[in-house]
Amino acid sequence: MSSKNKIRWGILSTARIGVVKVIPAMQKGQLCEINAIASRDLSKAKDAATKLNIKRAYGSYEELLTDPEIDAIYNPLPNHLHVPWSLKALEAGKHVLCEKPIGLSTQEAQQLLIVSKKFPHLKVMEAFMYRLHPQWLKAKSLVSNGAIGEVRTIHSVFSYYNVDANNIRNKSDIGGGGGLMDIGCYCISLSRFIFESEPVRAVGIMEFDPIMKTDRLASGMLEFSKGTSTFTCATQLIPYQRVNIFGTKGRIEIEIPFNAPPDKPTKLWLTTSEGTEEFIFEACDQYTLQGDAFSKAIVENTAVPTPLEDAVANIKVIDAILESATKNSWIKI
Repeated sequence: MSSKNKIRWGILSTARIGVVKVIPAMQKGQLCEINAIASRDLSKAKDAATKLNIKRAYGSYEELLTDPEIDAIYNPLPNHLHVPWSLKALEAGKHVLCEKPIGLSTQEAQQLLIVSKKFPHLKVMEAFMYRLHPQWLKAKSLVSNGAIGEVRTIHSVFSYYNVDANNIRNKSDIGGGGGLMDIGCYCISLSRFIFESEPVRAVGIMEFDPIMKTDRLASGMLEFSKGTSTFTCATQLIPYQRVNIFGTKGRIEIEIPFNAPPDKPTKLWLTTSEGTEEFIFEACDQYTLQGDAFSKAIVENTAVPTPLEDAVANIKVIDAILESATKNSWIKI
């Protein structure tokens, strides 16, 4: 660990989400020090390192993992490389923050969980950054304090439009591309987060792009012991996102629930019989909050904000939705 008591980070790949969003955000954190970045193409790593003022650039992921001056790895690789390289990072003695979804299947995610138990001194977390944003902490607090009574159902929508066949999200053969894995996972995650339980069964409907073979429109319904959650995610619809949490005495609506802008305030509304109250949250970068929260867990040797068991539970629901869409029936979880 550096003398400044900051965690020294290495970045696996020059993936756009890392270079454009996550790395600059983490560099603003109090506990993060981005020291190295790796790519299978050394020139790409060097270019990214120059633009982001990162000390070292490597032409392979293996080289980065052997760097003794790296404490933690951020893994934004394509989905099919999440578990393999997270495992290699653990074996190299590095803490791991891995992009969602944690893996391609429940079995793969469980493999990571099992191996992580062999390294109890190392932290591993799925990067669901939205849970650390103040708007979600407020929503969770309102629910916990009974502001909307008993939660009965949650409705969420998340969509964007992307028909670029070369985009990693549209490649079915290298990482489970498509909407459910990429953004539907948020809708599932938030429902489990708010209900504080796991769904007992699920049903899903999916439409696939005839050329790219990825799901472009997916809808699901989750049954919890105390209510339901319904969602739609799409990769070929007008960009939109919204969450509504309905209770017996009120409703919470979150305006920009998932990729909250780092430079603009965000809002949520609480509606009850007494009227509607608006909550405004100052601009903040949820990737900065995530990086610092994970780093703090390392520095203080405390539990990470979201345990790896949660990631395994989330992929179980994704698997159930996929199976349901194939079998055209409800699937028990």
